Amino acid sequence: MKVILKEKVESLGDIGDIVTVKDGYGRNYLIPKGLAVRADSRNVKIVEHHKRMLEQKRKKYLEQMEELASKLNKTTIKISRKIADETKIFGSVNVPDIVKALKDQHGIEVEKKQVKLEKPIKEVGEFFVPVKVESGIEAKVRIVVEGEE
Repeated sequence: MKVILKEKVESLGDIGDIVTVKDGYGRNYLIPKGLAVRADSRNVKIVEHHKRMLEQKRKKYLEQMEELASKLNKTTIKISRKIADETKIFGSVNVPDIVKALKDQHGIEVEKKQVKLEKPIKEVGEFFVPVKVESGIEAKVRIVVEGEE
């Protein structure tokens, strides 16, 4: 019996996969539990249509993320801090400061977990901080830390 999986089944496959199972397993377990439906021509067409729609949405989403990454690569944010001596600043510049500056200065919203700052910035200068936009898509934001008297 061929069935289309509605849920991920550990030993069989992922959602939308068309798999062949023994008649009893499909009829007595998968279908009654709502884990699968019969793979008749109507259901196969519906699943294939859903897969195409999801693929189109995913492509559009990835294009938007690529666009955001290119925008972030061109972005420079300026953060001012009081200076202790010529290069050191009081306190530090950390992830929440970067997220806030991106939103305030450029209207770009990113989550804290997307900003991959290895350690807080504690001196005046120019730094490039990676921002993980999506898996496989990463951008580098230019940060200029200025001293104020």
